[in-house]
Amino acid sequence: MKFLSLLFFLIALPASAQLWPEPFAIAPYSREVRAVWYCTLGGIDWPGRQYAQTAAKAERQKQMLCEDFDRLQQAGINVILFQARVRGTVTYASDYEPWDGAISGTPGMAPPYDPLEFAVSEAHRRGMELHAYVVTFPICSTAQAKALGRQAVSARYPGLVQRCGDRWFMDPGMPGTAPYLAAICKEIVERYDVDGIHLDYIRYPEREMAFNDNIAYKKWGNGAPKEQWKREQVTRTVRAIHDAVRSVRPWVKLSCSPVGKYADLPRAWSRGWNARDAVAQEAQEWLREGIMDWLFPMMYFDGDNFYPFAANWQQECHGHPVVPGLGIYLLAPDQKDWTLESIMRQMNFLRQIGIGGQAFFRTKFLLDNHKGILDFCHEFYAQPALTPPMTWLDNTPPESPRVRLERRDGYRLLISWDEVKDDTPILYNVYREDPSGYVEMLAHHLSQPYFLYIPALPSRLHDKIVVRAMDAYGNESE
Repeated sequence: MKFLSLLFFLIALPASAQLWPEPFAIAPYSREVRAVWYCTLGGIDWPGRQYAQTAAKAERQKQMLCEDFDRLQQAGINVILFQARVRGTVTYASDYEPWDGAISGTPGMAPPYDPLEFAVSEAHRRGMELHAYVVTFPICSTAQAKALGRQAVSARYPGLVQRCGDRWFMDPGMPGTAPYLAAICKEIVERYDVDGIHLDYIRYPEREMAFNDNIAYKKWGNGAPKEQWKREQVTRTVRAIHDAVRSVRPWVKLSCSPVGKYADLPRAWSRGWNARDAVAQEAQEWLREGIMDWLFPMMYFDGDNFYPFAANWQQECHGHPVVPGLGIYLLAPDQKDWTLESIMRQMNFLRQIGIGGQAFFRTKFLLDNHKGILDFCHEFYAQPALTPPMTWLDNTPPESPRVRLERRDGYRLLISWDEVKDDTPILYNVYREDPSGYVEMLAHHLSQPYFLYIPALPSRLHDKIVVRAMDAYGNESE
């Protein structure tokens, strides 16, 4: 009854109400995903029009990324979804596809450095995860394909694509599409220390697109109901990518961004736009089967289009984190001019029902602090948080480190420990606990076996210090 009353209140509250809800608090030791989509398509989040055509310009591009990552870290963000495959073009050195023009300014031309490698390193240096964000089935416009010439996916693999007006799409129903996309994701995991692979547009085009799904269906449908067959083709692609990623590093998280409503609910209509029935995404089944680790449903709506469906994602999470994507771009006056309170209520609601966290579409709108959203994140994420452990794959914690404490100069404490051996890479988290039992995370995702603690108050030198080893699945030692 309490949940239903809260849900009614959140839906019924008028948008004009001057409500500034206090952040629903979490314990300092809670796990929560706090993510942003960092889009390179057209340079919209990064790097804008600062093209890396020379070494000096590449340094400026790197500096811009570091400044963004600093501000995201300060705001409490712990996961960056960095766009690595754009539209059949990439922002890393690939054997399969050409460079996207957003980095060098010229499609097909390599910049003087590897942006994905640099982004991974800078995210890890700040204790943040970086997931390679891969746009799957859409590739490019016909104009872009013409500019790329023989490098274009449509020219290299004509049997896997079809033209839809002025755009090219990979066809999920073609047998070669799934292994091709799996090879791209495997290439990323083999070459880069990414924490995850994030799939975008892993679905059929919406009905308004001139996409002919009859070609592949007539050849390979084998009499199955067409809508069921389409869902099987998308799932086949997800499964192929899952198997490819797991074969390299089993702890790399696989996620995707399904349409924000899974299906019609008994008391909530999706208005004809949902993941399962409109675009053949059986995302909740992917969690149940274990071929997807996290979901980032694109919940860019409010009221009864948001709250019942958010609750449904949580109820059908099958023990996995579901992290609703919030449309903070809708705060902009040239979009829907939402009030900040709309997003604040959503964030509080998601935290209160215990869902996996929140994600923001997209980074520029957060860092531009539209209507104070960045300021609110500083408050909402006042306590740092680790991401949830992958207990569905492994729930065995690593060994506990042996810790040594050494006072230096009277007011500093050198905390060091013996490195822990494990089957996966190990990182370390350092905490302090005061006499009242309050726990503060002092440092996290440390790769080196030491940390110099300089407390704000001398009395904190006498608090309990705890070091925990953390394996690549997110399990912490005692």
